[in-house]
Amino acid sequence: MYRKILIPLDGSELAECVLTHVDTIIKGCGVEEIIFIRAVEPVSLPAGTITDGAAVFTEADAIKIRESLDTRNEAEARKYLEGMVDRYKSGGLKVDMTILQGKPADELIDYIQKSDADLVIIASHGRSGISRWIHGSVAERLLRTVCMPLMMIRAPGCVPGI
Repeated sequence: MYRKILIPLDGSELAECVLTHVDTIIKGCGVEEIIFIRAVEPVSLPAGTITDGAAVFTEADAIKIRESLDTRNEAEARKYLEGMVDRYKSGGLKVDMTILQGKPADELIDYIQKSDADLVIIASHGRSGISRWIHGSVAERLLRTVCMPLMMIRAPGCVPGI
């Protein structure tokens, strides 16, 4: 039924609560391929920001710092996803990874819509109220936008809210 599954992860332990569900679906549904996805949002650091309470850096400094932070964040995402790929390599299952650059919800929606996947499995952080309004909900955006089966797993400790 599900041959190709996409698994967006943000690097958090909370997001990994989907993995037990992934394991079960792999065993029971004849899954042939899984792709772990991580969206890395570029750092936003405007020129004129005070660095240590005294120094203000220029646009050129801001560009260098942003590039350095973006490179570091992408390397961390790659290392994390490589660990996931290694964890699932076995038994003829094709396992791959993709790192996306940009706003996570937008990048994931675009990637998923262009894929030929059968299922997306994602965790919901369970935010509500102001926290959800401030941080947004990538899982909810996917649920409202993606036109394929999407399994949303509530993170342990989720508390219903306003």
